[in-house]
Amino acid sequence: MIKPADLPETIPIFPLPGALLLPRARLPLHIFEPRYLAMIEACLATQHRLIGMIQPAQAPGTREKRLHSIGCAGRLTGFSETEDGRYLITLSGISRYRVLRETTDGTPFRTVAASWEGFGRDMGPAETDPGFKRPPFLDLLGRFFAQQNLSTDWDSLKEAEEELLINSLAMLCPFDPEDKQALLEAPSLATRRETLVTLIEFALRGGSSEEMLQ
Repeated sequence: MIKPADLPETIPIFPLPGALLLPRARLPLHIFEPRYLAMIEACLATQHRLIGMIQPAQAPGTREKRLHSIGCAGRLTGFSETEDGRYLITLSGISRYRVLRETTDGTPFRTVAASWEGFGRDMGPAETDPGFKRPPFLDLLGRFFAQQNLSTDWDSLKEAEEELLINSLAMLCPFDPEDKQALLEAPSLATRRETLVTLIEFALRGGSSEEMLQ
């Protein structure tokens, strides 16, 4: 069990557009690029076994490999290797972090100096959302899934805890990377649910993320 005092000053990062990890949630990943295979091997050699998921920032008209300032670190809790040398891993979300600066030096993968300040609740108990009303939320979700030709286990959604339900949908729904970043940066579960509802309603109206950002 990682405690706040155990969080490292520097972590390896995995910039992956559209891949969202949230505290207390789990993210399965398929690793096959040589630099990220090396990152996993280096991660397994550490005591904390943390990897920072982060969204690349959009930079129109340039090839600059920019990053958003906030990501979420996950602890490597599941690992298996295929016969052809790929890794199947699971990251368990621990805490969001803020990028202070990039520290990559001599490794094929990128590393950053991370600040954990301001994300204290990420390592606490599961959050609740007093304003959450499940029936209208699931009705809205049903229309969105029908529009997107998605399927799910509705019985499980009816029984899932608020945080598990909202965070799982934030991670799994097919939103643009900038929308995923907004869900990550939501300061509370209630705010994340409100953001999620706004994104779903906008998609049902046929809008795009670019229009919403204008």
